[in-house]
Amino acid sequence: MKTALLISTYNWPEALELVLKSLQNQTIKPDEVLIADDGSTEKTKLTIDTFVNQSDLLIRHIWHKDDGFKRSEILNKAIAQTDCDYIIQLDGDCIMHSKFIEDHITNAKQKQYLFGSRVNIQQNYLTELFSKKNIHFGVFSSGIKKRTRNIHSSLLGSFYKPTNELSEKLRGCNVSFWRADFIKINGYNEDMIGWGREDSEMVVRLLNNGVVGKRLRYLAIIYHIWHHEKSRERLNINDEIQQTTIREKLLRCKNGIDKYL
Repeated sequence: MKTALLISTYNWPEALELVLKSLQNQTIKPDEVLIADDGSTEKTKLTIDTFVNQSDLLIRHIWHKDDGFKRSEILNKAIAQTDCDYIIQLDGDCIMHSKFIEDHITNAKQKQYLFGSRVNIQQNYLTELFSKKNIHFGVFSSGIKKRTRNIHSSLLGSFYKPTNELSEKLRGCNVSFWRADFIKINGYNEDMIGWGREDSEMVVRLLNNGVVGKRLRYLAIIYHIWHHEKSRERLNINDEIQQTTIREKLLRCKNGIDKYL
């Protein structure tokens, strides 16, 4: 099984640098790294280029012009450029636990997607975080909350079973799936512009196609760096798209990844 790590980013190179640093610390490395860039400036490119020069990983930087929040589009474009079997997805403001990739790979099964745990890094810790470039957090480390999510335990994680229902715990910053399943549903719905529901609507179509979800509680931990909330001006529109997908049991979206394949 060939695995791609997919990182979405937009104009926060300081955070992306820590994410990439945590990639070097992984117990298992991906076969490929896809950086889906929703229109960042040259500073982000310089951060990526520096990492590329220091790493022996295969890294692809997929960029398009900044035209508002078009995360669905850039994620589709990135996934279209890989032939890896399995996609592990996170955001460019989420530092990875050292076993993040290993946990996703170990628990990967056919007709199943995975979603992991998220520990929050607090606003008042950001100055220290970026000055020290810290990527290691214990249960009792300063600067974090939701500490119980930072307990890593395969034993405790084994009690969580797959489900065919959409979980409110799902976050697109920590999810993995088979590329073939993603292609079958036509990927992300690019009618969903702006923040909100783009990940859960995609997962609803996976569920409608018989792909079950499993929560990786106590496993696949990430550390989400605090930031101001993005605009939710299109949330109601995106929510209606998702409700239509649920109500009509849609298997595919029309405006998806197929245009890039």
